[in-house]
Amino acid sequence: MFSLSHKTAVITGGGSGIGKAIALLFARQGADVYVLDMDETGGTSVCREIIEKGGIAAYRKCNVSSGSDVKAVMDDINRMAGKISILVNNAGIAHIGNIETTSETDLTRLMDVNIKGVFNCTQSAIPYMKQHGGAILNMASIASSVGIPDRFAYSMTKGAVVGMTLSIAKDYLTQNIRCNCISPARVHTPFVDGFLAKNYPGKEAEMFEQLSKTQPIGRMATPEEIAALALYLCSDEAAFVSGCDYPIDGGFITLNN
Repeated sequence: MFSLSHKTAVITGGGSGIGKAIALLFARQGADVYVLDMDETGGTSVCREIIEKGGIAAYRKCNVSSGSDVKAVMDDINRMAGKISILVNNAGIAHIGNIETTSETDLTRLMDVNIKGVFNCTQSAIPYMKQHGGAILNMASIASSVGIPDRFAYSMTKGAVVGMTLSIAKDYLTQNIRCNCISPARVHTPFVDGFLAKNYPGKEAEMFEQLSKTQPIGRMATPEEIAALALYLCSDEAAFVSGCDYPIDGGFITLNN
C-alpha cells in the first residue's frame, strides 16, 4: 500500500520542515522527487539524503511567485521525467499582525508566495497532468477555518488556498486529476525554533511549552505526521478523494473550547 513507484513528485518548499519530511517519505515510497526551493543549501541537502538512501531526487531553484520561473522549471522537469504525477504546493511564508499592523507590502509579499505560488505551480503542472492524471496537494492551515489572533494576512492567504483547492478539484475531476489540501495546526519545524529564538530570547523552552499546549492533544505535530497524511492523499489508495480539506490539528478546531 501507498506505493509511489513510477510517479514523479514535485514538492515546493521541500528544503526544510514539512516539505523536507514529505520529500523524504515520498522518495522512500518509490517516487522520483523534485525539490523546489529558494534555499539551495537546504534543497540540495534533502536531495543528497534521498540519493544516499537509494532514491531518486533532484533540486531546482525556483521562485514560486514568478510565473515564468515556475513554468521554466516545470517544463524542464517534464522533459527530464516524462511526466508530472504529483504536485505538493507546500512553499509558504508567515506573518504576525492584525489588519492595522499589516502593511500593504506585507500583504503583497504573502499573497505572492502563498496564493500566487499555488496558482503558478498548479497552472504550469496541470497541462502535463492532463496527459496521465495526477494528484495535487495544497498546504493550507487551521487558520483558514478558525480565527487566530494576529494572523490576519496569513489566515487570508490560507483561506484562498482552500478556495483554490475546491475550484481545481471541480474543474479537473473528469480529467483524472485530484486536488486536496491539508490544514495543520502548529508543527514543530525549524521555523518555530527560529521564531522563538528571535522573539523570546532566553525564554524559548517556556514559550515552546505554551505554544504546544494550545493544541488540546498537548503537543505540536511533527513534520513526519503531516507527511504521512500527504502520502495517503497523493497515493492511489486515495483515488476516491478529491476536493477535501483535511485538518490535522490535535483537536484544535473541534476540541479547543
